[in-house]
Amino acid sequence: MSMLTLGYALLLYVATGVLVVGLSLKLRSYIKTPAPLKIPTTPAPTTVAGVGWRMAREAVLFESLFKSSKWTWLFGWAFHVALLLVVLRHLRYFQEPVWLPVVLIQPVGTIAGIALVAALGALWARRWLVDRVRYISTPSDHLMLALLLAIGLSGLGMRFVVHTDIVAVKGFILGLLRFDWQALPADPLLLAHLALVGLLMIIFPISKLLHAPGLFFSPTRNQADNAREVRHISAWAGALDKRP
Repeated sequence: MSMLTLGYALLLYVATGVLVVGLSLKLRSYIKTPAPLKIPTTPAPTTVAGVGWRMAREAVLFESLFKSSKWTWLFGWAFHVALLLVVLRHLRYFQEPVWLPVVLIQPVGTIAGIALVAALGALWARRWLVDRVRYISTPSDHLMLALLLAIGLSGLGMRFVVHTDIVAVKGFILGLLRFDWQALPADPLLLAHLALVGLLMIIFPISKLLHAPGLFFSPTRNQADNAREVRHISAWAGALDKRP
């Protein structure tokens, strides 16, 4: 086994471990964070079912962003949908045999890769061209967009410019899953792509990308507007009430 294969195998194992453990710890902290006040953003639903429907619209359609800025919604929604399709397309490297839905999505996934890069470019341009957005943008915002764009461009580069041995790549990925390591092709673009993906996995638990799971723990979204009907008591306050 070459040092290249060993190095990338260890990188991806570590990145996966950091992603899983870091994300689990973050979700645990979200769950344990008290919500002492009833603060749903109005107009808000008054029932649990209504809250579920609201959260579904927010997660799938980005409803609040649509109401706020149509152009930002367009590029943001296009990026997230394209990212989902690209991830689904990459499932073929983790399966043998490949599921039929994953096979059928391959042509769409290629188009989605182009849409992903275009949407990222538009979102990054927004941070430079819109004064109020440029004012609140931090270096981490630009670096995160640059990282995502580099991942997308390197992936498209392997698809349309410098092809790599995808059979060997699949063998390497399946080998990682089965703990039977296989040789990784030494293509520079592939190595850059995998290194960038590993970096993204490592920094994900400490980045603003946590808005993805964090959405579901936002009290302004996940609370029903029923303060007059039901007394809202956070877990820690309820514990105090039960003390003798």
